[in-house]
Amino acid sequence: MVEKSADILMPGPDGPVLARDTPAAPATADTERELAGILAAVVHAEHVPPESHFFTDLGANSLVMAQFCARVRKHPDLPSVSMKDVYRHPTVRELAAALAGTAAAPPPPGADAPATAVPATAPAVPAPPGATRHALCGTAQALVFLGYSLVLGMSSAWAYEWVAKGSGLLDVYVRSLLCGGIGFIALCALPVAAKWVLIGRWKPARFAIWGPAYLRFWIVKTLLHANPMILFVGNPLYVLYLRALGARIGRNVTILTRTVPVCTDLLVIGDGAVIRKDAFLLGYRAHAGYIQTGRITLGREVFVGEKTVLDIDTALGDGAQLGHASALYRGQEIPAGQRRHGSPAEPTEVDHVRVPPARCGALRRAAFGVTSLLQLFLVYLPLTVGGLYMVFAEVPALSKRLDAETRTATAAEFATDTLVVATVLFCGALVLGLAVLYTVPRLLRLVVRPDRVYPLYGFHYAAHRAVAALTNVHFFPWLFGDSSYIVPYLRGLGYDLNRVEQTGSNFGTEVQHETPFLVSVGSGTMIADGLSVMNAEFSSTSFRVSRATIGAHNFLGNNIAYPAGARTGDDCLLATKVMVPLDGEIREGVGLLGSPCFEIPRSVERDTRFDHLRTGDELRRNLAAKNRYNLRSMALHLLLRWLHTVLLTALALTSVDLYGTLGHVVIAGYLAITLVLTTLFHVLVERALASFRPLRPRLCSIYDPYFWWHERLWKVPDRYLAVFNGTPFKALVWRLMGVRIGRRVFDDGCYITERTLTVVGDDCTLNAGSKIQCHSQEDGTFKSDHSTLGAGVTLGVGSHVHYGVTMGDGAVLAPDSFLMKGEEVPANAAWEGNPAAPTAN
Repeated sequence: MVEKSADILMPGPDGPVLARDTPAAPATADTERELAGILAAVVHAEHVPPESHFFTDLGANSLVMAQFCARVRKHPDLPSVSMKDVYRHPTVRELAAALAGTAAAPPPPGADAPATAVPATAPAVPAPPGATRHALCGTAQALVFLGYSLVLGMSSAWAYEWVAKGSGLLDVYVRSLLCGGIGFIALCALPVAAKWVLIGRWKPARFAIWGPAYLRFWIVKTLLHANPMILFVGNPLYVLYLRALGARIGRNVTILTRTVPVCTDLLVIGDGAVIRKDAFLLGYRAHAGYIQTGRITLGREVFVGEKTVLDIDTALGDGAQLGHASALYRGQEIPAGQRRHGSPAEPTEVDHVRVPPARCGALRRAAFGVTSLLQLFLVYLPLTVGGLYMVFAEVPALSKRLDAETRTATAAEFATDTLVVATVLFCGALVLGLAVLYTVPRLLRLVVRPDRVYPLYGFHYAAHRAVAALTNVHFFPWLFGDSSYIVPYLRGLGYDLNRVEQTGSNFGTEVQHETPFLVSVGSGTMIADGLSVMNAEFSSTSFRVSRATIGAHNFLGNNIAYPAGARTGDDCLLATKVMVPLDGEIREGVGLLGSPCFEIPRSVERDTRFDHLRTGDELRRNLAAKNRYNLRSMALHLLLRWLHTVLLTALALTSVDLYGTLGHVVIAGYLAITLVLTTLFHVLVERALASFRPLRPRLCSIYDPYFWWHERLWKVPDRYLAVFNGTPFKALVWRLMGVRIGRRVFDDGCYITERTLTVVGDDCTLNAGSKIQCHSQEDGTFKSDHSTLGAGVTLGVGSHVHYGVTMGDGAVLAPDSFLMKGEEVPANAAWEGNPAAPTAN
């Protein structure tokens, strides 16, 4: 069995028509003959009839067609072909006609089309910054981090000593409140002070990476990302904080994204704007070895959707909307009152503000902010500081080390204390976490009723935020994901999973939601990593939670935002980074790709070769074997996590033992030593699990033992890598983990899934939120291959590179673009879009 649907809906004068039923436009016989000859060589056929369907008749798949597009682009006499062209015109005759029509018929004057990003072409590979400047910048960054750690550690030691002098519970509480409050204010004020002292006001500029200007920029950026005000995202206090940093933000603005704007003086947001979570509006970008800063201007009553990217020098007029999974490239603007979606953004009629307004005035916002501060200062901070004091004072293994007269301990006592403390902390957090997870949110859900409109910044809003925070803890999906055991975990959390057809890989390790009690997933559906279920809708004054339903027998790729009200049904394939449609008929039995999405074949022959392993006795045997292997993987990673806790506990006890000898310096160095130890520990774990050998490209079933072993590698923790963003040490850590990475690579937050399958050349620039994913897992078929970035390549903010990709020297991938598997980007070329294609000049 091959594709279940291969027809493409195309616009016609009387409504949508099927692409195969649309008469082909006149095309030259030479173009048709050349395309047929190239395709025949790619699919290893003697002859390709011009009416043969690429997928249904020829049995091709997206990887094969990507190779076809690459070969066509190498012919100077042929027009450039993209994967979108192939899917929309799935025969040689239709493709030749479409290409001829495109070349012969430029868009009419005044046509409503998206603006073109600037610049349209990629620059040549920049001159290398020099090893000396690179090393000096890295040294300065390390010294800044050590200095910050020293101040933080010494301040914590002094605060503990002062709290410990308290007599009685009330005195300890007051001292804990003062220490916690002063520490919180200092951590929040430091980025503001650093910004005004080191930068002043941000202005549109361009400066080289690894230079003095970059060092000041990095200090401010790092302090902003480390400050505790991120906990107040979605709170009016966060808006006030951005104003203190220089942002010009109007009244009644709702900001839900945790991605902190850095160049705040270049950010203007009008009254009543709504910015959903996971949106990027940084005010800067890294490009070909330079940092470029630019303005982002949002008018009144603007809406910015989830998983969006706003590049520098972009703007939305009053009342404009940018949909989910969309992007504005540099120089683009959405006029007032208009709506756009897609990457790059194009016109749409979809209204993304679907919840009516409610009464939410300045007094309500002020009361919510003040209440939040009172809770923080009177409850959370004293409990945290005082709780730490009680741990040190009451736990014998710690208290006796703080007493100079009882500090001496034998090696056996030290080992016993370390194991006992680490085990109690690790197991206690695990058990207590599950207990809270399965009780508190179920009580809070009674407060917020589905499909009812509530005003922001009240009791219902606070309950909703608490449910979202408690049920999106990363640890448990990490533990249970990629196994059969994620199903009972999500069910216990509140997911409606209907009658589950267990595959052993129903969900990945990264799945988030806004409330778990309004998520429905149909039988037989498989979901990869990065799913974000958007079952809450927001306006500038109100919110509403609604059920989001994913149909049966779907496959959802990576990094998908799935909204309530999505127009997808059963038997759909939603490709990586697809924009899920909110309008039109309900799609069933098709695949959806791109942003905005278009229909593609649901499946191809290569993906069905292992279907016999997914039914009957074969499935029962394979699933049982996979479950046993996954249990061993879970036990192994819990053991490794516990061992990491033991190492950090031993370091902590050693620091306490040395406290009287070396004073506060020992405590101050704990943070830096912990980072180094954590990094080396996880690098060693990953390399050991991989037997210190590089991975090899594979095509296999998810019931192949190789795949189970590969899944085990995905569970190695890597969130600590964010600490190294923007420093030379990030590339060093990647190299230790097996990435073949060149010199002077700038990595501002890229993520690489399969390290030993990835090659990154010298002087590459990898922006925040970018990803290199050297695998896919569609409908139970696992595929992996190498991906190679040449020297001087730039990956834009939020861009995604799939497996089997080659990017030539100096190539540029625009923000939020999706470079599909098997694509070949020529040297110095600029590509953009989802799916990515050569940038139009």
